[in-house]
Amino acid sequence: MAKEGENSTFHARDYVDPPPAPLIDASELKKWSFYRALIAEFIATMLFLYITVLTVIGHKSQVATSPDACSGVGLLGIAWAFGGMIFILVYCTAGISGGHINPAVTFGLFLARKVSLIRAIAYMVAQSLGAICGVGMVKAFQSAYYNRYGGGANTLADGYSTGTGLGAEIIGTFVLVYTVFSATDPKRKARDSHVPVLAPLPIGFAVFMVHLATIPITGTGINPARSIGAAVVFNNKKAWDDHWIFWVGPMIGAAIAAFYHQFILRAGAAKALGSFRSQTHV
Repeated sequence: MAKEGENSTFHARDYVDPPPAPLIDASELKKWSFYRALIAEFIATMLFLYITVLTVIGHKSQVATSPDACSGVGLLGIAWAFGGMIFILVYCTAGISGGHINPAVTFGLFLARKVSLIRAIAYMVAQSLGAICGVGMVKAFQSAYYNRYGGGANTLADGYSTGTGLGAEIIGTFVLVYTVFSATDPKRKARDSHVPVLAPLPIGFAVFMVHLATIPITGTGINPARSIGAAVVFNNKKAWDDHWIFWVGPMIGAAIAAFYHQFILRAGAAKALGSFRSQTHV
């Protein structure tokens, strides 16, 4: 630190974005870290579906068997279950796989060249299989309640149009994936050392808030693995009729979030920084 009275110039630490991930990186297939990440994504998504679907079914069971309108955890409790589990699982797996636990998140990060195509596809497969296994565990342990109360499957609620459901999924996923980009921005990590530690918290809160808004409309998908896991195990016609919404909507929302963060916010910030640097200091 310069002493008082001395002329000194503060030089901010230069920041360089990490290079984009290669589109196809076959060398990943030879690394144990790649398969370890797949296992982490599989187990995390399995646990996520097990806890959250069990919460949904438990709530419906309590409401159906009790005259008290406030019985069960309620929609607020369901939203907390989804958001809380994402917070826990992202915290646990972020250092191994990045803590995606959602094909839409993986797709958004792929579009931003944060992961390769091979890793993105492998993650989506692992997440979907993990989700199916997680819901399968719920059905195995509580088959009577599972079948009676809808299996936790995402369906479009009565009174809502397909367009409304699709819009809810697009906007909800945009909120989530935009939060993921903001919370894991490498430039913020370089500037603020506490950001990597806090990243799971805003991501979990984003999931919580979106569930509060969209549970009455679609049951809240914003995660194609969550939707396909419940649909495969429950195997109900209505769930399959509406199922495309829970893939198309999240993928569109993720793509918009990736474009907004990478090409509008970050590109705009870089141009602004360049214009400041080009000015002559007075």
